[in-house]
Amino acid sequence: MTSVSPAVTAVRPGAEQAAGRVRKRLSGRVASAVAIVIAVLWTTPTFGLFLSSLRPEDQIKTTGWWSFFSDPQLTLENYQEVLFGTSSSSGKMASFLINSIVITIPSVLFPLAFAAFAAYALAWVPFRGRNWIYIGIFALQVVPLQMALVPLLSFFSEGVSVFGLQLMPAWELEGPARFAQVWFAHTCFALPLGVFLLHNFMSELPGELIEAARVDGATHGRIFRRVVLPLVAPALATFGIFQFLWVWNDLLVALIFAGGTPDSAPMTVRLAQMAGTRGNEWQRLTAGAFVSLVIPLIVFLSMQRYFVRGLLAGSVKG
Repeated sequence: MTSVSPAVTAVRPGAEQAAGRVRKRLSGRVASAVAIVIAVLWTTPTFGLFLSSLRPEDQIKTTGWWSFFSDPQLTLENYQEVLFGTSSSSGKMASFLINSIVITIPSVLFPLAFAAFAAYALAWVPFRGRNWIYIGIFALQVVPLQMALVPLLSFFSEGVSVFGLQLMPAWELEGPARFAQVWFAHTCFALPLGVFLLHNFMSELPGELIEAARVDGATHGRIFRRVVLPLVAPALATFGIFQFLWVWNDLLVALIFAGGTPDSAPMTVRLAQMAGTRGNEWQRLTAGAFVSLVIPLIVFLSMQRYFVRGLLAGSVKG
């Protein structure tokens, strides 16, 4: 039988008691009250933004949103103007909202798929040099995004040539076809973090589970689909939420690779234009900002349980 050191047995009860005291303090009345205060302070600006977007133009330009409680007046005219207005001062954001959706969904699905395949190969497919490949992918995370913009833009506009030999022609995309450039850019920028995150989850899976599937005759593709993917679903959701929020709120990459035209630019570009040229139209800016906030909020709340599981996975063993 394996003997346990008396020092270890003495440490375990002390550690368990300390953990119990910490849990008791974090679940006490004082901690709950502090959490409620932080939550109220955190959500108050969002509530004020939402309330301002529903107030008439004359009120929002003369009084603060808190004056609504003394003189409550609501209108949907701001959203009507922002989304479907035809005047030059309106937002016309309906098409930009569609552009954001078209840009974001593939920019999330592509890196999710590629990162999951690469992470499984690096974790469970034995081949020479896989550790060095993983180290290289990990090191790419320290490269600033801005350093890759000019080479990538040159790749799109000039293609690839070596010693005068054209290996790949320029893309020369215009209009909605420029969505492909944004998808490509976001996929490249997201892969290092995605592979690193998913590899850490996949490598922690029990090796006996993978070996049992191999004994039963399952191929790597079947193991990946039937065994690995269901177990790492929280990690996939966590990375998907991070990528969705990053792409949805992105301005720099979309402005460079999609341009600022209505047929390919996302909502962030339009909001920047409204703030820069018509900053006095506060009622439209608040409505437009809340429109851009609603969809990420829905996505986060709908996937919150998977997000929490993904953050806590591996933190407790037993």
